[in-house]
Formats: sequence, C-alpha cells, structure tokens
Amino acid sequence: MSVTRQVTSASLPKALVDDISNAGYYPALVCDVVAAALGGDQVVSHLVHCETTFDATTVRRHITVLILTPSRLVLAHTDDHGPAETEGAGSFATATTETVPLTAVRGVMLAHVVADPENYEPGSLGRELTVTIGWGTVSRVDLMPASCADPECEADHGYDGTITGDDVALRISADADGDAVLQQAVRFAAALSAALAG
Repeated sequence: MSVTRQVTSASLPKALVDDISNAGYYPALVCDVVAAALGGDQVVSHLVHCETTFDATTVRRHITVLILTPSRLVLAHTDDHGPAETEGAGSFATATTETVPLTAVRGVMLAHVVADPENYEPGSLGRELTVTIGWGTVSRVDLMPASCADPECEADHGYDGTITGDDVALRISADADGDAVLQQAVRFAAALSAALAG
C-alpha cells in the first residue's frame, strides 16, 4: 500500500510565505496552491506580485507568484471573482498553476524605466522594471504596413512585423509596490537568467 504525502504550505520557505502573506491576498489559499505545484521541490528564488485593476463596477485583484527551482519555473496566478460574476452564487477565486522546464524557457527580458537619466546614480537601476519571460506558449504579433525608401511610391509592399514571446510580463514599480519588491524582482530575474545560462 503506497502512502501519498500531502504537500502543505508548511513545506514552503519562510521568505516565500512571508512575501505571500504581506501581499495580503488570500495568503492561505495562495500558499497551498504554490505548495501543491512545487510538490516539495527546492525554491531557489521567487517573486510575488499583486495587481489591482478597476473597471466600471468592479475592483479586481490578481496575484502572480513566480518560483525558480533547480529544474523548473513554476507560476501561480490567483484571481478573485465577485458575486456579480457568479449569478448570485457568492464570490469565489480561481487559482491556476503552470510548470515550465527551464530547458523550455527561451528568454528573460528586463525593461528598466529610469527617470532623470542625466543624474543617474550607478547601481540604482531606476524605480520601475518590467520582467518579461517567454517559453513559447504565448506570442504577440505586431504588424504594420511595409514601405520603401521612395517617398513617391504608392505600391503595396505588404506588411512588416515582429513576433514576440510574451508568456508572462510583470511591471513592478518601487512607488506602487515598494523598494523591497523591486529589488526582489531584480534578484529573481538575475537568478533565472543565470539558471538559463548553465
């Protein structure tokens, strides 16, 4: 008879649990979902990012947890849904996890936003960062009419375009998310980039 080991949030590193708890968004649920996706694997680095969006009648919350293990990138997304979306059934949350082998990750892109670059202080890297990670599941196609160097030309030159991998993109702002979250994002991106290199 085999015994199935139940994985609980108690198996998560304290720093990860603290970051999920500090985000303040269903921490017990998010910890359990992350622990189930990890299955006891070692956490090398992590990033917790909360996002709040507004539409005409609803405030929506979303949390993304990215975890680097020795062999995988684990993503957990949790969203809440209000009673208006559930036809009187009350509010609920959806939690989705995805596991990507590191061998499948195609790249990590960092876009730093630096205000007042004339007075840039070495080592500061600005107050805002967008981390984009691609592994080929989602791609964005940008098309625009092609042209030639002749300004008088009226011929149809077709289209030019680019295909960009865009599986997950997180925008972290020190002003909105705090300096600690921004620094954690930089550390996570560096750890993931290093893991892809070797």
